[in-house]
Amino acid sequence: MDWTLLLEYAWVLLVIIGLEGILAADNALVMAIMVKHLPEEKRKKALFYGLFGAFVFRLASLFIISFLVDVWWVQAVGAAYLLFLAANHLIRKYMVKKVEDVGDSSKKGSGFWMTVLKVELADIAFAVDSILAAVALALTLPDSPLPEFGGLDGGKFIIIFLGGLIGLIIMRFAAHLFVDLLHRKPGLETAAFAIVGWVGVKLLVYTLSHPGVGVLDEHFPESTAWKLFFWSVLVGIALFGWFFSKEQKDTTPSEDKNHDVLEEQGDISDETLETKQQDREQ
Repeated sequence: MDWTLLLEYAWVLLVIIGLEGILAADNALVMAIMVKHLPEEKRKKALFYGLFGAFVFRLASLFIISFLVDVWWVQAVGAAYLLFLAANHLIRKYMVKKVEDVGDSSKKGSGFWMTVLKVELADIAFAVDSILAAVALALTLPDSPLPEFGGLDGGKFIIIFLGGLIGLIIMRFAAHLFVDLLHRKPGLETAAFAIVGWVGVKLLVYTLSHPGVGVLDEHFPESTAWKLFFWSVLVGIALFGWFFSKEQKDTTPSEDKNHDVLEEQGDISDETLETKQQDREQ
């Protein structure tokens, strides 16, 4: 494989890993609130079962997508979903006045297996987000010398698979690092969802250039001009989220830093966890 091709594949994989990290941190916060009512030992089991189910789902989804990825209406549905996901987050965050509903803090949580089911369903929803984003980023990569898998180039399949696998690893073992980063730079979360929307635009362009649609030239998504424009905007969004995010210092007492299910994420308050859960549910 040519070194320039390797660099392009490595760059896309790096972007996918970064996006997976931010989304995994957001998702880890939601799962923390789901299982925090369980005893510590059962919390870890519930998370393990949920993440194992997510791995199986991601693997199965990749096999299915590899055979359907060239169907234009599947691409259109994926683009619409990514655009909706980004718009829903940004509108709810900046345009809709939230009504706080504290509720009854003494309400009893679900049983162990019901909690596992909830975590499983949440993991599946998170997997759909990240897989579609990874597919959209990988689709316009140049074809590799590797044999096709279904209707998908072998190199692209590997990039999408590695991105999903690394996302799960981050969610399980390194989410606290990204949680700390989001706590200090909260604008990165908005930037991540803006990037998801921009990736949705990329998939939409790919759909419109499909031979079955023919709105755009078939080779437009692979053109140098479009690629430079797409990556320039993406990097610009990321830099904006980093440099224009207000730095927040960690003022949480050290004795409170082990209260949640992931243990390392104790610098995130219950109020923050509740807010993340409400955003996901709505």
